[in-house]
Amino acid sequence: MKRIFSIAFIALTAILLAPTTQAQEGMWLMHTLEEINEESMQNSGFRLDADDIYDINNASLKDAIIRLNGGSCTAEVISSQGLVLTNHHCAYGAIQGFSSPENDYLTDGFFALSKDQEMNIEGFEVSFLVRIDDITDRVLANVTNDMSEDDRNQAIKTTQNEINIEYADADVHGYDYEVKSFYYGNEFYMFIYNTYRDIRLVGAPPESVGKYGGDTDNWMWPRHTGDFSMLRIYADADNNPADYSESNIPYTPKRHLKISMDGVDQGDFTMVMGYPGSTDRFLSSWGIEQALALNNPSVVDVRDLKLKTMKSHMDEDLGVRIKYAAKYAQTANYWKYYIGQSKGLKALDVQSQKEAIEARFSSWATSSPELEAEYGDALNLIEAYYVATDATAKADAYALEAGLIGSDITLFAVRFGRTAPGLFSEDADQIAATKARLSGLCDDFFKDYDMATDRDLFINLMTKYQTDIAPENLPSFFANVNKKYKGSIKRYATKMYANSFLVNEETARNFIANPSEKALNKDLAVNAAMSILQTYFGSMESNAQDKYDRGYRLFVKGLREMQPNKAFYPDANSTMRCTYGPVGDYSPADAVQYDFVTTANGILQKMDNTDPEFIVPARLEELLMARDYGQYVDESGELVICFLHGTDITGGNSGSPVMNANGDLIGLAFDGNWEAMSGDIAFEPSLQRTISVDIRYVLWIVDKFAGATNIIDELDLVWENEGAEPSSETSTISDPAGYKE
Repeated sequence: MKRIFSIAFIALTAILLAPTTQAQEGMWLMHTLEEINEESMQNSGFRLDADDIYDINNASLKDAIIRLNGGSCTAEVISSQGLVLTNHHCAYGAIQGFSSPENDYLTDGFFALSKDQEMNIEGFEVSFLVRIDDITDRVLANVTNDMSEDDRNQAIKTTQNEINIEYADADVHGYDYEVKSFYYGNEFYMFIYNTYRDIRLVGAPPESVGKYGGDTDNWMWPRHTGDFSMLRIYADADNNPADYSESNIPYTPKRHLKISMDGVDQGDFTMVMGYPGSTDRFLSSWGIEQALALNNPSVVDVRDLKLKTMKSHMDEDLGVRIKYAAKYAQTANYWKYYIGQSKGLKALDVQSQKEAIEARFSSWATSSPELEAEYGDALNLIEAYYVATDATAKADAYALEAGLIGSDITLFAVRFGRTAPGLFSEDADQIAATKARLSGLCDDFFKDYDMATDRDLFINLMTKYQTDIAPENLPSFFANVNKKYKGSIKRYATKMYANSFLVNEETARNFIANPSEKALNKDLAVNAAMSILQTYFGSMESNAQDKYDRGYRLFVKGLREMQPNKAFYPDANSTMRCTYGPVGDYSPADAVQYDFVTTANGILQKMDNTDPEFIVPARLEELLMARDYGQYVDESGELVICFLHGTDITGGNSGSPVMNANGDLIGLAFDGNWEAMSGDIAFEPSLQRTISVDIRYVLWIVDKFAGATNIIDELDLVWENEGAEPSSETSTISDPAGYKE
């Protein structure tokens, strides 16, 4: 283990602003930090420069931050040997994939005690951001204000294709190039990535640590969850991306994060870098009304039934529990999210806040003939879109939640049905490629498929779909159910699961080897799935979407023009962002005050080994009872588990590093707080908090619980005060000295 002691800044200038416990809004793009955020960050306590975060010519913090699987989560490199840290739930599918009733890594955890024990995760990849190029002027060069939306989109698409070809032709590194739109089509940037494909599982705690508190504690504070896992990137002999091979070697990063052992105090500066997935900060009052009245209740209602159906089978069979663990967790996460979002939107009266913004915009947009000519229709277009879609919003939610992503067979049938026509081509190469794609679909589908569970999901969810949605908004296959199966989804399912070639791996692969157009066209699973897909994408008239696109584009452009001195950040879209804010407690309600840290004492207080969500393994209980905290103890004599800080994150930030003023790792972001679940739409500084696991608890689990000292030895641990040698003795409440001066 390398012990590095950084030299603390002896004094900070008196002009620095006092720390505040108000959260700081903003998901800032990397290449704008120097111009927009550097001074604000330094005034908040940041000790580095913007170039230390994002520099395309020299190693910077961005080179230690990675995107997982196209943006599902974030991770960071924490050693010179390509060791990666992310959330437990971000690697949950991989852990599940290696698990079986005989080797249940979900329940028991897994830590490689040497590199030859690390397990390759098939289909897993990580991407490093190389740089961001502003291509806005080029993309919009042939766009005019009087264009129709179709013509505008076509002009943009044509130019983007030209730009992509130019970048690809000039590429000598094998990079990935992605054009992203910002501010509803007002700006465009090219993101360049270097993607590594040989990723191996190094370590994961048992679920009783990584998911401690389960669905009960999800999105809640106080929290005591050790939500982490560890991976390693492997490269070829030249440190370049390569497919999995035993001859590959650990990746040598341009930059890896050092780990601070000092913990956090109220008001401390924190910074998060990562890949937030999606926000709607510019959402209109009409959009909020539709979400509250139609979309959110529908999602919650359908997912509630889906969760109950899955759980009934998972509780009866360990094999099914393992197969459906990741699916259940994904479903539950956003089931609870939409409950919290609706509650927050109502409690904070966000709709009224949006109406006030719209009223200001309307006054500004009509204040001159020139402004009215460009922006006068923006709000009318937005309102017209929601009027046009209110009638089908609930049906659209059901088409997705109960239909396309309800039972497993439906989405599989969509993918299979859209790919299979390639089997009937006259081109031998196309046939071979189609067979390979279909075989890959089967590989992914059947490894986590249980027919009995899926059959019940199909029956329950489709019956609910049939009951809750008006007949005129139902997919056409329901008419077939009424005509041939007396309106009974159960009868349809009985025949479908008996006869469809897609519900059985052997018959699916036989079809690939010996395809039949007649069999494909008659298959009940394909018919149901394609019918739902057609309804989902065909329910909205193109002119309604045009109103949405043009209305929001003009509204957002106008808002920025109306407030020229305000720094605007774009909505999240799975591109790297930086956010910063102070460590801080908060008051969620009258007479309630939450501290900014939780400790190991809370694990024992919540412990209930009769409840799967609050099991504490005997080994963990023994260590906690002995207070064997070693060098990971806080100056208070406690083992800190999680902490709160006021940064701006959302889904996709899971696994993001939390860094201190020196850019050293202090924690791992994994959740937001319940009272601010409306934050993706409206940020509330007094309530918005990020929940992060303290890095010292992560290392304590690796070291003391798992005994994986080989991992600890790779890390660069930093103590702020030179000479503050860590003690190896067991901590006590009365004598915490020796761990931190």
